[in-house]
Amino acid sequence: MTGVGPVEPGEGTRVRTVPLAHRPQRGFPPRNFERHRRAALGTLLTSAVLAGSGYLYLTRPRPQPPPEPTHPSKVTAVDYLKPQATDVGTDPRRFSFDVAMSLESGPPVTVTRISQPYAGLSVTSSPRTPFRTKAGATRRITITMQVTECGKVPRNAGLPFLDVTLRNTRALEAHSFILGSRYAQDLSQALQVACSNDFG
Repeated sequence: MTGVGPVEPGEGTRVRTVPLAHRPQRGFPPRNFERHRRAALGTLLTSAVLAGSGYLYLTRPRPQPPPEPTHPSKVTAVDYLKPQATDVGTDPRRFSFDVAMSLESGPPVTVTRISQPYAGLSVTSSPRTPFRTKAGATRRITITMQVTECGKVPRNAGLPFLDVTLRNTRALEAHSFILGSRYAQDLSQALQVACSNDFG
């Protein structure tokens, strides 16, 4: 044999060819390929599930926040009940009447102050302020007025109102409640009795 080249088979021998599909690949044997393929598919599937879950979480409908409580004056009612003869004969300048305060709905309302518009009258209440009323409940309140100066009260109270300061979790409000014509008549009569000498 002379020259340079591949070794040729001798007589009676033949070259055995191995199909390409069955030839082992360097650095990547078939048994490892299947294991790596399964791991890669598992990682890909986990990533897809996490991405899908993240997308669903970010695009989920947001729950509506709970509605804010209503202003206390919108859900509170004060109704005039009747006058009372308090201290008649001993102090005609002092008289009382009852009101019913009811709360329609929402969080409890606290009455922090009760007053009236006339400078010549002072006001106290029973129960004393502050006191609280719950939704669905009616509270009876006795309002006592004392005439301190007849010159600063009207002879006839045309459209008197009661100033009530209310507080709930939404707001603190001063609201004027008009108690109606019966209250106006009873108040005018009480003022006439209290200040009869001054009114002449």
